[in-house]
Amino acid sequence: MAETVLVLNAGSSSIKFELFEIGPQDRLASLFAGQIEGIGVRPRLLARTRAGAVLAERTLPREEANDVEGAMAVVERFLDETLDAPPIAAGHRVVHGGPVFSAPVAIDEEVLATLETFVPLAPLHQPYNLALVRALRRSRPDLFQVACFDTAFHRGHPALADCFALPDWLWEEGVRRYGFHGLSYEYVAARLRELDPELAEKKVIVAHLGSGCSMCALRGGKSVESTMGFTALDGLPMGTRPGQLDPGVVLYLAAAKGMDPEAIQHFLYHDCGLKGLSGISNDLRVLLSSADPKAAFALEFFVYKIAQMTGWLAAALEGLDGFVFTAGIGENSPTIREAVAHRLRWLGMELDPHANAAHGPLVSTPASRVRVYVVPTDEELVIARHTLALLRRGGDRR
Repeated sequence: MAETVLVLNAGSSSIKFELFEIGPQDRLASLFAGQIEGIGVRPRLLARTRAGAVLAERTLPREEANDVEGAMAVVERFLDETLDAPPIAAGHRVVHGGPVFSAPVAIDEEVLATLETFVPLAPLHQPYNLALVRALRRSRPDLFQVACFDTAFHRGHPALADCFALPDWLWEEGVRRYGFHGLSYEYVAARLRELDPELAEKKVIVAHLGSGCSMCALRGGKSVESTMGFTALDGLPMGTRPGQLDPGVVLYLAAAKGMDPEAIQHFLYHDCGLKGLSGISNDLRVLLSSADPKAAFALEFFVYKIAQMTGWLAAALEGLDGFVFTAGIGENSPTIREAVAHRLRWLGMELDPHANAAHGPLVSTPASRVRVYVVPTDEELVIARHTLALLRRGGDRR
């Protein structure tokens, strides 16, 4: 069997994994992907080939995957049973690279220690990302591991775009706008160069719309502004997160409602967004099928904010030539795409109904002043590519 690269993405209750085969000229092809969900509660392993064939599907004893380390041990056993040889490297999605890391990096103890200092910047993601790295370092100490950051793609911003109107000492401590979903934007920017090289060099907005949502302004394929800032709470409303919020609301929750920081954090990450607005669900499909007026309002608010943020990002770009929808909602919901385009008709955006229903890739009409694409994202492939590139360079951390 050919050599392989493993890609890992750990959350508080799940581990997602994907295995890539290394082909001629180091071309990567996905062999299978899977996840363990319900860690610590009712863990379940599911793995499928790229074609959809089920390789594994079973509920696990709770004690077998009671935490990230136990769940990773299950993944390792599955890989040992499935592969002739173990992966030669593992690439990790790590949410926050802080002000230090602007590119993927080979992981050693020094890097791990630095990444631990960014836990307060991403408390719901970073600890689990790093726990998975440490688990693999204990079980397979010789395995080459790479951290790929959601923040790195945005690190070329000028200070003007990343700064808050706060005292300079907070900037020095790392309180600044970082932007997230960078691995997704990196893939989309590269894919757009293949689909429309001319447009890729111009002013483009990419809307990553999924359970987490953000938008990114690209000029020549490089990030110049993003709707997400210091944390993954900012910008667009999401499944359970509020997006843009007056900080006075947080003060109100603390002073008037007596909520401590932990309670506020849980509330903002889990009880707001489409779920909070509708009082029904954070699942867009449920809201689209509901006759409840609150569901309709939540969807209208979602579309309104996407259109509003488009204007903000277009101002940063000083114009707009293209718009790309990506991620779960962006790729799969013609209804949301059409509603967004309708709100942006003042920009000259016009969708072709048939192309939109077919999910593109080009979904705008020839007369549209803004070219609109649907581009399925592939963050895992980006991680695999970076991991293999670093391995081939002999683990050079630069």
